[in-house]
Amino acid sequence: MEGVTDVGLQARFLSIAAGWVTLVTTVMIAAPLALRDRLPDPIATHWGTSGAPDNSMPFIASLVFQVGLWALLAGGALVFALANTTLLRRKANRMGLGALLGGLGLFLLGLQVVTLKANLDASDWSQAAELGWDALLAVAGLVLGGWLGALVARPGPDDRPEPSAVPTRRIPLRPGQRAVWVSSVSSVALVALGGSLLAAGLGLAVLALIGGEGALWLPAVIMSLVGLLGATFSSVRVQITEEGVVLFFGPFRLPRRHIAIERVERAWTEERFPTGVGGWGVRGLPGAMTIMIRGGECLVLGYVSGGRLAVSIDDAEKGAALLNTLVDRASTGPSAR
Repeated sequence: MEGVTDVGLQARFLSIAAGWVTLVTTVMIAAPLALRDRLPDPIATHWGTSGAPDNSMPFIASLVFQVGLWALLAGGALVFALANTTLLRRKANRMGLGALLGGLGLFLLGLQVVTLKANLDASDWSQAAELGWDALLAVAGLVLGGWLGALVARPGPDDRPEPSAVPTRRIPLRPGQRAVWVSSVSSVALVALGGSLLAAGLGLAVLALIGGEGALWLPAVIMSLVGLLGATFSSVRVQITEEGVVLFFGPFRLPRRHIAIERVERAWTEERFPTGVGGWGVRGLPGAMTIMIRGGECLVLGYVSGGRLAVSIDDAEKGAALLNTLVDRASTGPSAR
């Protein structure tokens, strides 16, 4: 795979992706048609916060909408891959497209399964079953499909752009002199969004407890979890010492991640933006991950294993320079690799 041509790589990716798109499309059409005699027409297609159905669509219209949405999104991804052959030589790009197709496909199939199950054998769409915890099936499909899609798209070359041609900076340190670099960055928008969702989720949980509305627990849990994740990854603090790099997340500096100095080969800075890495928060997979809090200058760590980690952080150039100095010191010291 390392010596594959652009055309060969594109053909491999497109053949697997097209096969997946065809499979999902076939299942999305065949399953509702096979159960049509046991489904009301129109069928329930939307449920309120209470868990009861509150809107419907004609059977054929619902089927066309679901398949059309999948065809539009999946087709757009395939056209993008067809028009940008060289981008597929980047492992991160392939894995991103694979995760999109895999996650989106299983997510839509999960939604369809939940919808069909709720409508099955109902005399009228208004008599469809209430949604419960089984609605998490679609969320599980999104996560599982994204992971599997990225895994399938991973094999192949990885023509990553090299760091700037400017010599890697270092900060002179006297023998025995110790130095520490600390910087942090936060996003007001992510703090507000995460806090709002968390507050709304906790509010729904209180209403569920007081009013005994069991159907409120599902949106309460989902909103609370999403809000908690948003608040956690709304800020990051980076600390560089002789022991390595430590990343602290969120207002309470939890969770934390420690990267030993022996794992780092070099450090540099790059300009990265949410549109280029897939959005805000933790983007990518281990070995090609970006922690995007705000667009602009990022500290990039190059691992000895070949992977990379980028963190959007202030004063990144000075942090990279100190880390390179400490890496050199560790490699020539008594405990050199």
